[in-house]
Amino acid sequence: QVQLVESGGGLVQAGGSVRLSCADSGSTFSSNAMGWFRQAPGKEREFVAAITRSGCITYADSVKGRFTISRDNAKNTMYLQMNSLKPEDTAVYYCASKRFAAVTVVSGYTYWGQGTQVTVSS
Repeated sequence: QVQLVESGGGLVQAGGSVRLSCADSGSTFSSNAMGWFRQAPGKEREFVAAITRSGCITYADSVKGRFTISRDNAKNTMYLQMNSLKPEDTAVYYCASKRFAAVTVVSGYTYWGQGTQVTVSS
């Protein structure tokens, strides 16, 4: 059973940094691909970053160079380090999990966390 819990969101000024965590209470974390998505008010949920079981990484163009995804299989935890934040990064951030290969589409993921709010003020 996979249960994902995000933490680390909050209010930050533009140009600041936040680190999100996603803890998996299940026993299959190291076998799963993981992803971060976000959803701003009135918008569709969108891909942010993904990491495979072996550590291969993909980013959305909008966050490339500013965000860093990582995972610690020993701790069953994934992270998203967000630097140089912009007001347009304001959203609820979700982590997601799936078996095998990482993908960039919402429909490709099986398990989802409840989300954590990140608000970037100008």
